[in-house]
Amino acid sequence: MGCICFKSWRRKATPLITYTVIDNLDDDEEDDGRYPLTFREFSLEQLRAATDGFSVGNIVSEHNDWVPNIVYKGKLGDGRRIAVKWFHRLSWPDPLEFIKEAEAVGRLRSEHMANLIGCCSDDNERLLVADISGEKRPMKWETRLKVALHTAKALEYCNDKGINLYHDLNPYRILFDKVGSPKLSCFGLMKSSHKGKNHSTNLAFAPPEYLRLGTLIPESVTYSFGTLLLDLMSGRHIPPNHALDLFQGKNYLVLMDSALDGQFSDEDRTELMHIASRCLKTEPGERPSMRFLMATFSRLQKRAELWPTNVKRLMHSPPNNLPEKSTKLATEILKLTPFGDACLRVDLSTIHELLEKLGYGEEDAVANEMWTGKMQENMDYKRHGDAAFRAKDFDTAIELYTKFRSGAPTVSPIVLTKRCLCYLMSETFSKALSEAMQAQVASPEWPIALYLQAVCLFKLDMEAEAKEALRYGSALEAY
Repeated sequence: MGCICFKSWRRKATPLITYTVIDNLDDDEEDDGRYPLTFREFSLEQLRAATDGFSVGNIVSEHNDWVPNIVYKGKLGDGRRIAVKWFHRLSWPDPLEFIKEAEAVGRLRSEHMANLIGCCSDDNERLLVADISGEKRPMKWETRLKVALHTAKALEYCNDKGINLYHDLNPYRILFDKVGSPKLSCFGLMKSSHKGKNHSTNLAFAPPEYLRLGTLIPESVTYSFGTLLLDLMSGRHIPPNHALDLFQGKNYLVLMDSALDGQFSDEDRTELMHIASRCLKTEPGERPSMRFLMATFSRLQKRAELWPTNVKRLMHSPPNNLPEKSTKLATEILKLTPFGDACLRVDLSTIHELLEKLGYGEEDAVANEMWTGKMQENMDYKRHGDAAFRAKDFDTAIELYTKFRSGAPTVSPIVLTKRCLCYLMSETFSKALSEAMQAQVASPEWPIALYLQAVCLFKLDMEAEAKEALRYGSALEAY
């Protein structure tokens, strides 16, 4: 059933991540028009036939001798593809308790979950059944962020329903429907136990409190969520302790899947790593809440949507020999202000002068009010950065603005645009574009951010995209 499949991850440094697409459940029985209520009991013979006698070739999830709970793929007589989780017989000695728990999980209906469609309790056998199909596709950056967001939403939904434990959260627990929406498997809502103890499929990835006590607490789910983030970032299984060492050393090349190059900004990568490191805190109380993770990944996903596909392809490898840029654009561009005209001409000196004169003092003053008190030292970085910017000492300005941003509780569009120009002056065009795009996210209706994006795109020899950015910027200014 495992849908985020790591092909030969033990042998390759950056394997391709793929996912499995699941079929929707029956549509003839619904509770609110979205989530079907179909749930049934299967016989052991039905599931044996569906899985070719529970053949080894149909095992799709990780397992070992310590964790004898296995997931098989299979197909029912009507052609429906299913996933079957087989529990060790000592996990659920009471058949009535097992059926009661399965029915309770089967009643859960969330758009972010792959819901349970049945169970089996023949003799001493205990099995769960979910609907799947076998198609696989590669996962891009936006998809991986979507996995994290939808998983957090599913877990928060379970919390709201009074189920605050999810057992053994890992990539094999994530399924996708036919339109590409991630679904958290229902299987993790049923405990995986043996001789009275819960089990994780891989002790190297288990929460510290589990290793100490042999049981889970609600905060353990957040820890497992952090290990899932490691898989999404790297495309392979990295033990948490090793990952924390890499975080501390800022060894990004090892942590990030090379297949994702150019699909994200440095800012997003850094924030994602920070979130993962918080989830992996040794003390459970220091880990973030699932509601916080929902809000964070919602914001990250929106930012990713503004990262154009053709820009992603060039972000980490801009052309070395850029031809002279043409500034002959179509007449449909609205009338440009002096700043817009300077961006059209890619006149960096004039842009610098206008950024100093265009009267952003009031917005900076509002931002300054946010950095008073204990943030005074951080504000000094910004003031010194502004002084370096005025003096055209752009390398120093970048360094000081970066220090300011590392301690700032909110994002300043002004600082982003100034740092964008600093990168342009330093001919680091891909980083300049990243700053301009983040400024647009921070202030969507501010035309300056779009104008600066146009300059960056011109420098990256992407004239058509630069033209669009100018059009949107001028339209915003006219509006």
